[in-house]
Amino acid sequence: MTDNGVFSKHTVDFGTRTLLATFSFANLPTGDILDVGAGYGPIGLTLAKEQPQRHVDLTDVNELALKLAKQNAARNHITNVTIFSSDQYSAVTKKYAAIVTNPPIRAGKKVVFGILAGAHAHLLPQGTLTVVIQKKQGAPSAKREMQRVFGNVQVLAKNKGYFILQSVRA
Repeated sequence: MTDNGVFSKHTVDFGTRTLLATFSFANLPTGDILDVGAGYGPIGLTLAKEQPQRHVDLTDVNELALKLAKQNAARNHITNVTIFSSDQYSAVTKKYAAIVTNPPIRAGKKVVFGILAGAHAHLLPQGTLTVVIQKKQGAPSAKREMQRVFGNVQVLAKNKGYFILQSVRA
């Protein structure tokens, strides 16, 4: 279920599909996963469906998106999720094995960099931050910011201008 007022309402966008095709659970520490800026839930709900033994938290600031994510979880019989409102990490209280995001580019560089930098404090040792971002929408600067914060960043995939970037918390 999608609606007006949420990102990519007609279909799961290409960047999200690329992130999902690239993301790997291999080498992740034991623990939960967080989807920041989850929208109506395509990333977080897919990961929860793929790994029912893991719990996935989905956050967003858009109340309509959160309502739709909850409906999509129910429609798809996904029960290993918690969906809640959070401005970046303001309501996040635990550490995760992985954080994933298709960041809200239109919210601006300050918000996007806040999501990237804020992830470090919410990851377990060896936990990963995995991000999808278009080259023309700031992938090079996001890569530099992730390198600055984590001391490492890897380009996992490039596809039609979309970059899948990943950093690991030491």
